[in-house]
Amino acid sequence: MRAARSDKKALPYADTDLSAFFSALPFRLTGAQSRAIDEILADFRRGAPMNRLVQGDVGAGKTMVAAAAAYCAIQNGHQCALMAPTEILAEQHHQSLTRLFAPMGIQVGLLTGSMKEKEKKAVRAALAAGEISLAVGTHALLSDATTFRDLDLVIADEQHRFGVAQRSKLAAKGADPHLLVMSA
Repeated sequence: MRAARSDKKALPYADTDLSAFFSALPFRLTGAQSRAIDEILADFRRGAPMNRLVQGDVGAGKTMVAAAAAYCAIQNGHQCALMAPTEILAEQHHQSLTRLFAPMGIQVGLLTGSMKEKEKKAVRAALAAGEISLAVGTHALLSDATTFRDLDLVIADEQHRFGVAQRSKLAAKGADPHLLVMSA
């Protein structure tokens, strides 16, 4: 699977100014976080889909590394999906990423199984239209009813709680998107 993925092509991302993103953070990044972000940005410029693992202790800042990757993808005109294994974690990610991105005009949507059908339908319509740049959700993101206008970055949090088939199903909603998995 890794060899087949490495043969795929991706449009390289342009160099992206992350200064607005860094300024919006309520803290300074650690050296390890900065290096991880630099490596991800280098992957984005390569012209092949990224397949990267970000590993660190709970509270080490993996989500902010993923947020920087999402910001870069969004600034290059693409959509992102962040899949979490539980609704509580998805809601926490949605709240923190909305606080971070809303002042920058970036729309973050939430999609979980327990949402009312009317809410899910509205979020799915906004995703398909490209009005939501970052979708945060649970397995509801895998639903056949969920489509994206231009999914180019898939982020799986606690990736060990998802199977390869689940990550692949979400990735199949884009045209060979970049894949970033996070694990403690």
